Formats: sequence, structure tokens, C-alpha cells
Amino acid sequence: MKSITRPLVFVAVAGSFSLMWLAHTDPDVVAQTRKPIMMTRIYTGPDGQSHAEEIEMKLTGNATEMIKATGVEFSRRPPNNSNEWHTGPRRQFVITLSGRGEIEVAGGQKVAVGPGHINLIEDTTGKGHITRNLGPEDRIAITIPLADQTVDPARR
Repeated sequence: MKSITRPLVFVAVAGSFSLMWLAHTDPDVVAQTRKPIMMTRIYTGPDGQSHAEEIEMKLTGNATEMIKATGVEFSRRPPNNSNEWHTGPRRQFVITLSGRGEIEVAGGQKVAVGPGHINLIEDTTGKGHITRNLGPEDRIAITIPLADQTVDPARR
């Protein structure tokens, strides 16, 4: 029995040391391996058409800087419904909570939206975009109008 006790104690000590070493991970390494928070920006290009681009949200630590908003609206959007060519009523975030849809912009490009998808709507002029609610269930979304209605011209 004594012959097996010593190796077991050694394995337990070595295992504990390894676990403690793995638990003490450099926060910079963890931050580099985390999945970025992405959003789809819908904007009016110089051609007067709506376009879409995927943008990584800038984080300081684990959060973005505070973004000023004017309110929050929850909406239920019926399935298999389409809102033909239209512009955004204002600069706003639209975040899908449940259900599925798509946004069509210039050139027939379609952006799939589903639970957790963040859209930044900035195409308040021009031809606009088409919003379609797809599938058998309602699409539940939260709309957050932004206090700053200025579109960054450098991003156009």
C-alpha cells in the first residue's frame, strides 16, 4: 500500500499545481481569444443607395463607452411580413431578441438577422432598405433611438 501512496500524492500535488497555473491566466490573453461583439451597420452611400457592413464594436475592457439614447421600444413583428423600400426614421439600434428576418440593401445583398443580431440603422436618406420577417414566428425586436443623430461622414 505504501508503494502506491507516494506516486498518488505526487500526482495530486502536480495536478493541483497545474490547475492553479491554468486558473491564473493573463487577462490580455483572455481578451484576445474572446469573440468580438459585431454589429451590422446599414448606411446610405454616396450613390444614394443603402449598404451594409459588419463592424466590430469598440470595447474598453468588457464594455463599450456609454451611448446616449432617447428611449427604448419593444416591438412584435408578424412572421412572413415585408416592409418594402424605406429609410430608417432616425439613427437607431435595432436588436432582434427572437424570430428571424433579413434586411435587403443595394445590389440585392441580404443580411440575415436572428436572436442577438445588432443592427445600426443609419440610412435615413436615399432609397433605403427592405426588411423582411421570416419564418413561422413573430420577430421580437428592441429599437433604441440614438441621441446623436449625426452620421460619421468618414464611415460613408
